[in-house]
Amino acid sequence: MPNDRSVAENNTFFIRRGRIILSGDVSEHLGLYVQPDLNASPGSGDFSVQLRDLYGDVYLDKAKEYRVRIGQSKVPFGWSNMQSSGNRGPLERVDAINSAAEGERDLGAFFYWAPDEIRKRYAELIKLGLKGAGDYGVVGFGAYSGQGLNKLDLNDTPHVIARVSYPFQFSNGQFFEAGVQAYSGRFVTGTQAITVGGSTFTPSTRVGGITDERGGLSAVWFPQPFGIEAEWNVGRGPELSPGSRSIGAETLHGGYVQLAYKDQNKLGHWYPFARWQYYSGGRKFAVNAPHELVNELDFGIEWSPWTPVEFTLQYTHTFDR
Repeated sequence: MPNDRSVAENNTFFIRRGRIILSGDVSEHLGLYVQPDLNASPGSGDFSVQLRDLYGDVYLDKAKEYRVRIGQSKVPFGWSNMQSSGNRGPLERVDAINSAAEGERDLGAFFYWAPDEIRKRYAELIKLGLKGAGDYGVVGFGAYSGQGLNKLDLNDTPHVIARVSYPFQFSNGQFFEAGVQAYSGRFVTGTQAITVGGSTFTPSTRVGGITDERGGLSAVWFPQPFGIEAEWNVGRGPELSPGSRSIGAETLHGGYVQLAYKDQNKLGHWYPFARWQYYSGGRKFAVNAPHELVNELDFGIEWSPWTPVEFTLQYTHTFDR
């Protein structure tokens, strides 16, 4: 699978993992980023186009340390959710974190700040192939719809979010990033009729949305050559009741721990990994927000013989529920 990007001379057009991306600065204080998704199929047709990203970065200073991102972009919750799929080792994201923002994106406005030295450090983590998540600031906060990628707002009540994260570099060159994040809002869950015990009914839900709030911690010891990632979040969110009659706010928790090793030899780059993930809580983006229990172990290896190409082999064991 393609992992790198083919960049035009002006550095504003490239192709990443089969998606055409337009990116660049329009002026000293404005940058634009556009990423369509040519594989989406939201309607009855077999093919269509949706937007993954469409946002502008308004730079508040010449050094671009302070910026406001407006449009559809990644929600700054969870280090692994912001990590590009081209940098991630395992084939899929973690349910416990991704369930906060499936598709990772939403429509909103976010303020980001990071000093120039740290912005360069974020870029270096990517350049060195250490699976960095990119530059989402040392401090980030803002408001967003909360209804998800390419979805209409249904309650005129935005989610609010804040995140603080810092990438340390020790004297021996080792990188370590720690972060904390939280959001709060009200989520409108889609419902449909279900049949239980011969009776058909539609679960009731609260008009204006259901409480949707989480807090989480992230810690990443980058693979130099050994690495470990760990994230955990807790909160409350929409979930179908045990009797399936109503949808209300219930507690949720979960996260993951991942071990990895980074190696390079004459055959290419190697990245073996092992990950345990766990999640217990409602799946708010699914119809009727059913309870989801995930308890899995993933074992895999990523091999990249050349920079633009990578292959991943993964085995997943799901524990009995």
